[in-house]
Amino acid sequence: MESRYPAHWEADVVLSDGGTAHLRPIRPDDADLMRAFYSRLSEESIYFRYFGPRPTLSDREIAWFTNVDYDNRVALIATIGTEMVAVVRYDRVQPADHAEVAFLVEDAHQGRGMASVLLEHLRAAARERGIRTFIADVLPANHRMMAMFRQAGYTAQSHFEDGVVRMTLDLATTDSAVQVTAAREHRAEARSIERLLKPESVAVIGASREPGGIGQTVLRNLLAADFTGPVYPVHREVRAVAGVRAYRSVSAIDGEVDLAVLAIPAEGVLDVVKECAEKGVKGLVVVSSGFGETGPEGRARQDELVRIARAYGLRVVGPNCLGIANTDPAIRLNATLAATLPGRGRVGFFSQSGALGTALLQRVAQRGMGISTFVSAGNRADVSGNDLLQYWEEDPATDVILLYLESLGNPRKFFRLTRRISRTKPLVVVKSQGVPTGHAARVLRLPDTALSALFQQAGVIRVDDLAQLFDVAQLLAHQPLPAGPRVGVVSNSDALALLAVDACRARGLEPVPAVNLGARAGGAEFAAALSGVLPDVDAAVVIYMPPIPGGHAEVAAELVRVAGESGKPVLATFQGELGMPVELRVPGEGPSRGSIPSYPAPEEAVRALAHAVRYAHWREQPVGTPPVVAGVDTARARRLIADALASGAEQVEIDATELLACYGIEVWPAEPVASADEAVAAADRIGWPVALKPVARPVTAAADPDAPRRSGIVRLGLGEPGSLRQAYADLAATLGPGATIAVQHMAPQPSAATVVGVLQDRDAGAVVSFGLGDMAARLLGDRAYRLAPLTAEDAAALVRSVRAAPLLLGEYGYPPVAVDALEDLLVRVGLLADALPEVRRMDLDEVLVGESAVVVLGARAVLRPEVGPRLDVGPRRLR
Repeated sequence: MESRYPAHWEADVVLSDGGTAHLRPIRPDDADLMRAFYSRLSEESIYFRYFGPRPTLSDREIAWFTNVDYDNRVALIATIGTEMVAVVRYDRVQPADHAEVAFLVEDAHQGRGMASVLLEHLRAAARERGIRTFIADVLPANHRMMAMFRQAGYTAQSHFEDGVVRMTLDLATTDSAVQVTAAREHRAEARSIERLLKPESVAVIGASREPGGIGQTVLRNLLAADFTGPVYPVHREVRAVAGVRAYRSVSAIDGEVDLAVLAIPAEGVLDVVKECAEKGVKGLVVVSSGFGETGPEGRARQDELVRIARAYGLRVVGPNCLGIANTDPAIRLNATLAATLPGRGRVGFFSQSGALGTALLQRVAQRGMGISTFVSAGNRADVSGNDLLQYWEEDPATDVILLYLESLGNPRKFFRLTRRISRTKPLVVVKSQGVPTGHAARVLRLPDTALSALFQQAGVIRVDDLAQLFDVAQLLAHQPLPAGPRVGVVSNSDALALLAVDACRARGLEPVPAVNLGARAGGAEFAAALSGVLPDVDAAVVIYMPPIPGGHAEVAAELVRVAGESGKPVLATFQGELGMPVELRVPGEGPSRGSIPSYPAPEEAVRALAHAVRYAHWREQPVGTPPVVAGVDTARARRLIADALASGAEQVEIDATELLACYGIEVWPAEPVASADEAVAAADRIGWPVALKPVARPVTAAADPDAPRRSGIVRLGLGEPGSLRQAYADLAATLGPGATIAVQHMAPQPSAATVVGVLQDRDAGAVVSFGLGDMAARLLGDRAYRLAPLTAEDAAALVRSVRAAPLLLGEYGYPPVAVDALEDLLVRVGLLADALPEVRRMDLDEVLVGESAVVVLGARAVLRPEVGPRLDVGPRRLR
């Protein structure tokens, strides 16, 4: 019987209205919490739970409910602040994989999605304890509870007997349940961000009279932006700040407060958070520094800040951040330290760096782009880019999402979200390498090339720097996506037109012959030329650099008119201007759709267009799902891993032959031998010709799987005993005493040598790699990556992503090989990697791809026990 407190069941969760709660297993010392909770319940809630009146619970009943064994009897409670607001429990019955389940939610918190999230967590705990079915008896009038069970996404059945509806819930994971969980997570997290970005009132705590002080700066920026709700300065000593009445504390404010901006010393933040919670504040922006970025003490203070805020139902932006902004005319929120805020636009912007945020907003304003909303997360101890993605996905005011990322707190979730959102809204990312001090995220173990590949897989446009971030954004925010790679160039400069055409070819675009209009061309000439070019291309780059100023307004008007009528993207190098020139804008609230972006040089315009072309092509590809393949036995694979890790070792290296066999992948047998005579006998059994090679060394993070090959110690094509004996003698002398040598049947020729690998990152998940096995490809790092599990489309793209892919596809005189069999192998490896997180690394080296089949010559794996719940796997929880 399990009696140890299961701490890993604890979780912070976001409720459907955007607030938060803390879930945890019940404890014996919760008796007083239980009594107080029960005393606040209505007669109706008690009746629905116990099928009759029950004004109080006896001490014996309280003891029974709060003392559980965390196995046959489990109860989870939800707390907000210091109060218990909900409880869910199961009691095991016969058969032993069944349990009766019951819920009780305080009336004031009903309708917040409390029961549904409790069900998710209780289900996860139950499955961990071997329970597969929940049974619930519900009164017919309890429509809300019956709807919650039916809408959970699991297979549910019900029948009426003796005045009670008995509901039976199969706890097996279904696609419907996964979709329901994701949809609820999306709505809850989007709502939590909406509460931050659309407040009706704001308090600035720490708003002093000190010129240039952080609190006063935020207050003045709020007032300068003309925030549409009341603004409350909070200062313990002064009566007014910036001409606005000040309050001694948040609790002294006579109106409601939706958002509080904290600009006080870090040491005082925790007490103020509790005060804000008691006031009913819905969200916090902590611009104060002195937290995780300062070292262990500050990190502990940061963790406590998040713990307290979430416990009381609050989301936190920061600490050590620039703030948040919303340019909606109905809100006009500038709760940041940046005095310069861009105008209204169609771009949502997330920046992790507070210090960089001011410069970024200035750049946006200088380009005349405009933004919809802006969030600087600072140390991003709570609110992260993933939360903002949930909000922006359905925000009608946001067409393009920009992310400046220094870390990925939950990469699994990030790629799940971006793969979905990129289908409707483009995401452009600048990702720096490394994680700054103070960030609540670990460093990814993946190489940066792998991370770029995962961005590409998810449809995310990754650019190299901030200038490119805005170059791409101003195109995507104002022009339609290109339907293909054909590009027309219209110019009044031969030299600049030539640069544009060369840039198109260099970036994989297909330029048609440029149209040069001469230096004196005006609006009519540009309109006629552009109208003539656009029907035959997918996009156009217009270059207008007149030697003599004048006439530009007419040219701009004609360009905007023709581009709008064509429905195709048009970019410009318009007098060397950068951004959204007034002359090229479609009138509206900020630059409207149809406005033409301008770039100082045509090469920059083409670079942005190339990103848009690749993104548009990605959006046209089918979404795909991981295919169901035959010959998979995951249960046996898990038993093999459990046996291998039974010794308790922190890490184990194994031959992966049996493991791969569980996924329908056969490894070509290799027979270890200890002498030349044994080698000849093995060749007679296996079949000639054979290869002679050292047994693969254990794979570790620092291992070099190519070392034997570089040393020239693999002997191939040995067709008779004499050559085999000589090869064995040479190889034994080269390797030295103690080395193990193996004989392996030669694979059919011709074939292409490739390598397939798995790298498991604790946060990002399993990544499948692929590359050619020849030395040139290895030395050049020609390897591609995809996040597991792989769809058929992912596998095909993985093969074709390496630069040497044409050698597999029958180009350059090479014979075509069985790429379909290779793709099937990659799909199976991806399924294995996703299902078995204990496989921390695996190398299939080499994988020979012949004309009709694939042969795996060898495979090794590193196993490591899985510790704690995986991010983005299981019930909803905040990081």
